[in-house]
Amino acid sequence: MKAAMLLSAASTALLLAACSPQAGETPETAGDAASETVSEAGTATTQVADAAVPASDNPLLSAWNTPHQAPPFDAIEEAHFLPAFEVALAAHTAEIEAIASNPQPASFANTMLAMEQSGAQLGRISSVFFNLASSASNDEIRAIQREMSPRMAAHSASITLNADLFARIDSLYQQRESLGLEPQQLRLLEVTHHDFVRAGAQLEGDDRQRFADVRAGLAGLYTQFAQNEQADRESWTMALEAEDLEGLPDFVVSAAAGAAADRGLEGHVVTLARSSVEPFLQTSPNRELREQAWRAWTSRGDNENANNNHDTIRDILRLRLEMANLLGYETFAHYRTGGTMAGTPLAATSLMEQVWWPARERALEEQADIEARIAAAGLDHGVMPWDWRYYTEQVRAERYDLDPSEVKSYLQLDNMIEAQFYVAERLFGVSFTERTDMEVYHPDVRVWEMTNTEGEVIGLFYGDYFARPGKRGGAWMSSFRAQNGISGDIPIIINNCNYNKPADGEPALLSFIDASTLFHEFGHGLHGLLSNTEYPSLAGTAVDRDFVEFPAQIYEHWLEQPEVLERFALHYETGEPMRPALLERVLEAQTFNQGFATVEFLNSGFVDMAYHLNTEPGDIDIHAFEEEVLSSRQNLDAIPMRHRSPHFLHSFAGEGYSAGYYSYLWAGVLDNDGFAAFEEAGDIFDPELAQKLLDSVFSAGDTLPAMDAYVGFRGREPSVEPLLRNRGFDTDADG
Repeated sequence: MKAAMLLSAASTALLLAACSPQAGETPETAGDAASETVSEAGTATTQVADAAVPASDNPLLSAWNTPHQAPPFDAIEEAHFLPAFEVALAAHTAEIEAIASNPQPASFANTMLAMEQSGAQLGRISSVFFNLASSASNDEIRAIQREMSPRMAAHSASITLNADLFARIDSLYQQRESLGLEPQQLRLLEVTHHDFVRAGAQLEGDDRQRFADVRAGLAGLYTQFAQNEQADRESWTMALEAEDLEGLPDFVVSAAAGAAADRGLEGHVVTLARSSVEPFLQTSPNRELREQAWRAWTSRGDNENANNNHDTIRDILRLRLEMANLLGYETFAHYRTGGTMAGTPLAATSLMEQVWWPARERALEEQADIEARIAAAGLDHGVMPWDWRYYTEQVRAERYDLDPSEVKSYLQLDNMIEAQFYVAERLFGVSFTERTDMEVYHPDVRVWEMTNTEGEVIGLFYGDYFARPGKRGGAWMSSFRAQNGISGDIPIIINNCNYNKPADGEPALLSFIDASTLFHEFGHGLHGLLSNTEYPSLAGTAVDRDFVEFPAQIYEHWLEQPEVLERFALHYETGEPMRPALLERVLEAQTFNQGFATVEFLNSGFVDMAYHLNTEPGDIDIHAFEEEVLSSRQNLDAIPMRHRSPHFLHSFAGEGYSAGYYSYLWAGVLDNDGFAAFEEAGDIFDPELAQKLLDSVFSAGDTLPAMDAYVGFRGREPSVEPLLRNRGFDTDADG
């Protein structure tokens, strides 16, 4: 199903209980109690409920007298959640039952509109809770999450499997052409009917109950998978002695000191957060420590302990296949792609195959450069995965005369935030003003109001940029409230990243990849903030999974433009802009190592799709399966999967990217082809193109099919050629 489903303004939040987040890196959640059983979690959360304040004093059940009715984080405590969920679930159940049992004939107003207006309280509570579960988790929140995830899935199933409710929807759908509906009304009806069917509404007899049981079982497994990964990730650190710091750039040493301090440790440590381990792999001359860190990083969820995810993977795959079969699909991959732009697993796989061989050819060239570098150093070892990043940085520095520390000195987080706002203002006419008087759930979180050209506040944006214990890894966009044309509620959107927090008084400096991630997530954020639809179920990012990445990925292109960098890439000490020669080398280097990056990504994409095409998942040997898929395309041993199966949260911590990891590549075709339109116009802020991009994509939500939205902007369907060209691939490479 799409990112936001079908039921009401609460739809996005409802799915957060069982699905991975909207966008960005893989979800990771924290927890040293992650090995508790479900029954133990139930006991823990019952204790939380017993300590809860009366419902009349529960801020989650009261009006929010805050600016823009934003969540009152200063008043919300863990003990409030379970009692609030109980009240809100009962209220939403009653609302749905009233719609389903209405004696009046079905109409758009008494069925579709009524559904859109139902569940507001549950959506409000869910969005706060599941955002906190990702960004500010603790043992209590994790215990509540283990209890509520399957309950929320069961609640969702009780709606989509409500025969009386679906009969009303189906009645409207069958006569849709004669109802005189407005375009968005018709779209809402068609999308809702389609999603109900995909959620089992046409099942009968025992199959209906079995489908609901499978959905609840999967929700619990998704939480278990994520918490297992979190426990493995947060339990590991590697201490660095004084001699281990030699040769490391200052920003890596500072980050290692900060990571130790965050954990109450002395000295310096490397952690398994990507922002910690990857720079270490890129810069440490100690090959033994690089191997140790790499093996720990790629073994999350794959160790002989209570957090091993092999059985969880098999259970997830088994239930997903059963669910797909119940709905008449051959495999889960056929079910998932059936609701996307790709349409079929074959189309998705064909795109990956089309890019694979040119990417592999480039990766072989990159490997040869690394081998030459190793030989020049007088070493006789081959290229191993823990060598690639280290020697690649040496080749990059030599070829482009780039020092990562020098580049970072021009990319201050605060300036890059201003840069992302500047691009939005130039393209879409919106402005951002920071609010320092609003309550937040952590001191690091910042809040901005987004206003239009008339000065009207049309969105609220939260930024949570630094890594910390209790926050999952990666980067993502989510929402505390979707845009709602019925109620007039403005969207409340949040971006999360995991940059290393600097010492007090020092600026946060980003790598160019970090800055690209910032722009990527803000592209998602704008997709939510600029939404202008009538119905919340069609708002913002509620689009096909392989289209949802397009707004984020096209937004990254503006970071790479000299016009933007010359204004905002300022040295953190001198305030001087990046020298033209350095800027030129930085931009030239953007196609460097694209063979590795693309092969690494595609390895995960192929394995993800292969898992979900498999019809005997209960017998899968995880290690052997990975090896079989990778070797079938002559993979390079030095480039494994970007996300190995036991910690592949895109695929197994929810359904957002399951059998859908290819989506980033699919959207890559769109974003490269789409930005080429601005290049062809000779103006990266061309007003006419920007207006089309706003009208057809950023503000349109799911009011029209994804390809229609793209064509509305571009004027034609996309071509893969700009992607291959921008990554520097030989389009004649053949397997």
